[in-house]
Amino acid sequence: MSEGLKRTLYERFLHFVHLTEQMFTAEISEFTGLAQSHGITSIPSNLTSVHVIDCIGNNEPINNTSIAEKMNLSKASISKISNKLLQEGFIKRNQMVDNKKEVYLTLSPKGKRIYELHATMHELMEVRFISVLNALSESEIQASLKFFQVMIEKRDEMFKVESLR
Repeated sequence: MSEGLKRTLYERFLHFVHLTEQMFTAEISEFTGLAQSHGITSIPSNLTSVHVIDCIGNNEPINNTSIAEKMNLSKASISKISNKLLQEGFIKRNQMVDNKKEVYLTLSPKGKRIYELHATMHELMEVRFISVLNALSESEIQASLKFFQVMIEKRDEMFKVESLR
């Protein structure tokens, strides 16, 4: 592959990264609109909180440590988010009968509505995504898949601060 083609791909990658930031903003806006259309007036303040609700809904009962591991976030961040979600009534804290020391989280009815709404939104996003992929051939999709897999595997190498000095 020529250096020029690699540089063009890098430029497209940077552009995609910037678009991804915009997509997250659009996702928050779309989620808010979807919630309003379903009569839900109270939603978490940010998308990470919605994803914590999603993680709890997919794994309940679950503790903060397991959420942190599954979401690749710090235990301190999850603790802060879960405390806020608890105060806002999206989740409940429970203790197991056989282990009073360990605290587990489950969704409240209010949290279940957010969980279900988030799943609906992702289904809509998946349909849109797949429709875009219809413009690509199978080999182009395979090449894209390989690109993303390599990027995921090499992400730590790519973003080392020491190598940027």
